[in-house]
Formats: sequence, structure tokens, C-alpha cells
Amino acid sequence: MSAGIDKELVGRRFRRALPTYARNADIQRRMAARLLEMIEFAGGVPRHIGRVFEFGSGSAILTSMLFDRYSVETFFSNDLVAESCTFVEKAVAGRPVGRMEFMHGDVESLEVLPDNLDLVISNATLQWLHEPDSFFGRLAGSVRPGGLVAFSTFGVENMREIAALEEAALPYRSLDEIVALAGELFEVSVIQHEIIRQEFENPEAVLRHIRETGVNGVARRTWTRSQYLDFLRRYRAAYHSGSGVILTWHPVYCCFRRKKL
Repeated sequence: MSAGIDKELVGRRFRRALPTYARNADIQRRMAARLLEMIEFAGGVPRHIGRVFEFGSGSAILTSMLFDRYSVETFFSNDLVAESCTFVEKAVAGRPVGRMEFMHGDVESLEVLPDNLDLVISNATLQWLHEPDSFFGRLAGSVRPGGLVAFSTFGVENMREIAALEEAALPYRSLDEIVALAGELFEVSVIQHEIIRQEFENPEAVLRHIRETGVNGVARRTWTRSQYLDFLRRYRAAYHSGSGVILTWHPVYCCFRRKKL
């Protein structure tokens, strides 16, 4: 569904945003915390986990939170941006982990995925995959029976203001489409979603927030000044709220369990 996404462009924008991501990604931080709560709700994960794989580690927000709660024997981390490794290493330094391995590259293109996994986690990454059905099929072969795949992504209402005013938007998946990723080899343990309306001082602040978190990895075009001012005007007119403007987020949280043979 997301075959039109230019991952080279996505990588460049996330690389540029890495230094500012953690201090601006309030929604993604909230998503990471709720994702870990969902893992506990789903059950079956001990405080010391054998083998864990995180894809889309980015600035290691989820990584750090994971090690606040669990110890891990072997931790595999992956990101499209090589510089993510530095953030992951810093997050796990001095933490209870036996071995850590960073796997740089597009997770859909990795020749080999870690095997015999007890837990796979990912925060706000699924929407960037070209062929998630194929990826989850591969992932099923790497997760031990009874193991968990816990991830967050965004639903169809996400950033709807931007989508309404600009032609470039991610093709976010419906809840039914996300559930369908479980296929025949996983069962859905938990799926939850929420709508969050975040208020900003003005449309300029919205665009700055998007730039500093790298989530604008779809649009290629460069605005002229008149186009930029027109966008600000239309955003302010259509989505004013109190003393500012709003931006809608639609986080989705899902936990799949690998079926036992």
C-alpha cells in the first residue's frame, strides 16, 4: 500500500531530524509508553527476556523505556538511519543487556532477520513499510511460538489537516487492514487506538514540529513563498482552536502472538 514512499528521502529527513526528534516527539513518546503497557496487559513476557528485536529504533525513545522495565539477554536493533546506532548504544549503556547488535538498513530488505525471538517491538514505524504483509510473513518465521510482536503505528485520521490541505500524505491503514497483517500465523492479542488533538500556537509551529520529527518524509516538492503563505492562511482558517491551531494524531497499538505449532 505504501509502495510510493521514497525510503531514501525518508532516511535523509529522519537523519536530519535525529538531533531534535526526542525533544519534540511528544506523541511518539506517549505511544512508546502505552505500547509497553499493552505488552504487560497481553502477558507472557517475563522481566528478563531472552531475545528481542526492535525495528525503527530511531532516537531510541522506545529502547530506553524498554530497558526501564525489562532486562534482555540479546537485543537486536534496526534502523534505516545508521546514526541511530549511537542513540541505541547510549540508551542501553549500563542497562541489563547481555549482548546488543545494531542492524543498519531498510528492515524490509535485510537478508536475514534475527531468529527465535521472544519479543519484536516497533514504535511509529509500520506506516513506512512498502509491503507489510510480506514483512509480517517473514517475521512469523523469526518469532518463536508464543512470542509477541508489539507495534504502534498511525490510523487513517492521522494528520488529516495536512492531508486535506496538501496532496502529499501517507496512505495510513485502517484498523481492519492492520489486523489483517496477522495473517494465519499470528493471532491478535490486543488492538487499541485513540484520537489526539494537539494544539500549536500557529501553522508555522505545526510545520516546524513536523520538520523536527522527520515525519514529512513523503512530500518532495519545495514551496514558493506564495504557496507557503497560502498554506498558512488556509490552515489557520480551517483548523483554528482557541488561541492556536490543531493537528490530529491517530495512534494505533497492536499486539500479535505467534501461534503455537
